Amino acid sequence: MQAKPIRILAVDDHSLLRDGIAKLLAAQPDMELVAEASNGREAIEQFRLHKPDVTLMDLQMPEMNGVDAILAIRGESSRARIIVLTTYTGDVQVLRALRAGAQGYLLKNLLRRELLDTIRLVHAGHKRIPPEVASQLAEHATDEGLSDREIQVLSLISGGNANKEIAAQLSISEETVKGHVKSILAKLGANDRTHAVTIGVKRGIIDL
Repeated sequence: MQAKPIRILAVDDHSLLRDGIAKLLAAQPDMELVAEASNGREAIEQFRLHKPDVTLMDLQMPEMNGVDAILAIRGESSRARIIVLTTYTGDVQVLRALRAGAQGYLLKNLLRRELLDTIRLVHAGHKRIPPEVASQLAEHATDEGLSDREIQVLSLISGGNANKEIAAQLSISEETVKGHVKSILAKLGANDRTHAVTIGVKRGIIDL
């Protein structure tokens, strides 16, 4: 007797990527694409409708991002198996997704090569994180994270705001902003504000 195919929900705001996934899955006798979604809200709706075995979840999407969607889905079904699809290797993004309940993390440039194996592994109850992502996690495992306020300040720095403008936008003093900037540079090991923004984007702490 043949085992039932693994039922899959693909969530990504780019239809081309979903088409690529559909083609890959169509050739697999043990897999079936049961639904697609283009943002986090649709993902939750489609998950409720179809109860897929494995959900492929993009992180950067309009309306609702992937991490929030993972939290919502896992809140409703603790048995949901979710693989994150992303272009980001940043350790902060990875940690957010894993803490939200994702069991797999797959870089989009490796989809063709590794998607099918990753689906089978996660469906069987295993976790899967690519080596380059795991090394990023290990590298920053003991780092002190930025506070919510420091992330706000870094985000405003990335938008080209000077300390005075940041102070006005956050309703705090310029001295307080300077203190936050000093702390951000120290925690990130950055030489200056521009370097801090580069590190923040690379690690997935902020989006540009």
